[in-house]
Amino acid sequence: MRHTIMTKGQINRRTGWLVIRRVAPYLWPKNQPAFRLRVVLALAALFMAKVFGVTAPFFFKGAVDALAPDPEAASPTFLLALGAVGLTCAYAFMRFMLVCFNELRDVIFARVGQRALRAIAFKTFQHLHALSLRYHITRKTGGLSRIIDRGVKGVDFLLRFLLFSIGPLILELLFIAVILFAVFDARYLGVIVVTIGLYVWFTFRVTEWRVEIRRKMNEQDTEASQKAIDSLLNFETVKYFGAERREAGRYNQSMRAYEEAALQTSYSLAFLNIGQSLLISAGLIAVMVMAALGVQAGQLTVGDFVLVNAYMLQITMPLNFLGTVYREIRQALIDMGEMFDLLEQNPEVTDKPGARRLEVVSGDIVFDHVTFGYDPRRPVLRDLSLRVPPGKTIAVVGPSGSGKSTIGRLLFRFYDVEDGSIRIDGQDVRDVTQRSLHDAIGIVPQDTVLFNETIGYNVAYGHHLVSRERIEAAAKAAKIHDFIRSLPDGYKTAVGERGLKLSGGEKQRVGIARTILKDPPILLLDEATSALDTETEKEIKESLNEMSRGRSVIMIAHRLSTVVDSDRILVLEGGRVIESGQHDELLALGGRYAEMWQHQLAENEEDRQQDQNDDDEGDRQKSWQGGVSVRSQEASQPTPAV
Repeated sequence: MRHTIMTKGQINRRTGWLVIRRVAPYLWPKNQPAFRLRVVLALAALFMAKVFGVTAPFFFKGAVDALAPDPEAASPTFLLALGAVGLTCAYAFMRFMLVCFNELRDVIFARVGQRALRAIAFKTFQHLHALSLRYHITRKTGGLSRIIDRGVKGVDFLLRFLLFSIGPLILELLFIAVILFAVFDARYLGVIVVTIGLYVWFTFRVTEWRVEIRRKMNEQDTEASQKAIDSLLNFETVKYFGAERREAGRYNQSMRAYEEAALQTSYSLAFLNIGQSLLISAGLIAVMVMAALGVQAGQLTVGDFVLVNAYMLQITMPLNFLGTVYREIRQALIDMGEMFDLLEQNPEVTDKPGARRLEVVSGDIVFDHVTFGYDPRRPVLRDLSLRVPPGKTIAVVGPSGSGKSTIGRLLFRFYDVEDGSIRIDGQDVRDVTQRSLHDAIGIVPQDTVLFNETIGYNVAYGHHLVSRERIEAAAKAAKIHDFIRSLPDGYKTAVGERGLKLSGGEKQRVGIARTILKDPPILLLDEATSALDTETEKEIKESLNEMSRGRSVIMIAHRLSTVVDSDRILVLEGGRVIESGQHDELLALGGRYAEMWQHQLAENEEDRQQDQNDDDEGDRQKSWQGGVSVRSQEASQPTPAV
């Protein structure tokens, strides 16, 4: 079998054409004749602008000939009839119409371009949310946001410059080539064709080299952005460990590499500009010398000399930007290619064709011989079976790494099981729509992450189309309404990025409130109180107990004190259920659960004893300071005379 090996340039060209083909449908949308009409009108305005642009120099030539002292100067009769002043005014009018049609083109096309940008950005953002959790935990958020940002800007650049710079330039060159061939002779056309050919070849070759430098610069820019965002998101951790200099050093290292690539870009740009100027100047000199000799020989007029100069300048101006435009177009294609690569990523978990909505009647949840691993070579859950009867609370406990949190992720169908099944009221979660599945389950996680919005917005996130009264009712049920009312801005108080302006207990109450507002028949409590102090935990637990009434609940817990009232407790170890029963039954069994219980009791006793020792030490310090003070005062008194 024969394999064809493509060069890097062929791969780049193929990729470029694929990207252009991906963008084209957004410029010529189906079933939207109004937008297609705008495209046609914009192209018509572009054509008219170029007609006025290439015609204007003829009026300038006529004005020069009309002012020339040679009465034998050959010029068209209709131009001479206008006179020098009339020709000058006509030239100005043609230039004015050129600007008007260019602006009209931009105005007509603006809505098409902005709509295409919005549609592509929306589709990309929507697709990112459709991708699996596995994809997102392996990608860096800063890098993703940078790719999308550059991709959308690349689309904008491509629309403006490919349609309104490269296209018009080609059209203008064709017009001028025809005029020079018809008015003068083939020698002028030959010089211009050779000059432009060499110019384009040189520009493209150097620009391809510069694109590779720009690609490296982008990689360093992305890396620096990732490090900056990651560091700022973990601002508190950086402060805790006094790592400001370390983080600044890591960021500076990436920026140093970016600096080197940027310098190479600047140097190569200078080389490109010098080479372009040399080629254009050589072509301009050749044509102008030919025209000057023609005037001296009496074959051409001074107006013809000016006409040739005007057309050369008209060609030179857009060609001067060709290198920049081509480089930016190539870079835009690369940036758009990275964004479209995101769109090519297939979601790991998708709805089956014809998937129906989940109908929760009683809330009976069954994990039937489930096996799953994030890496197929290392299973996390092994032949796991459990059942949550309707309206009951099942607690899952076990050491770290036993697979507790994985149960919640599988229930939400962030991943599909490798073997076995998960059913809700007899319906396999793989056979129903993900939207309806997520609607049926509420979660209070260990770390409630809030949006950088108001408290009211975060509470209402559980059900955004609700009244203010229902939002406040949910906050009251979560016992956070009074706290919110005590804030200066009430429900309009901003919580900061990831809710950093609130304490852990306050964030948990907001998370509980929005889950209450969602009012799901199934509830997942994923170590919802393990990060809280004892007093806050008791308060939060009361809210959780109230919210759990009448719902099927899976409670994943680290602190065993939070699960003692559960209807059933499952002890998970190595991905398997090794013990099952109520609290008293498991203690009487004297197995793994009893061992964990005794261990946590010992830890609690140590903590209590440490707190007591700290209090006693504080009392001794006060007593010691008081004793010194008394003795010092006694020592300072004079000894009484005997």
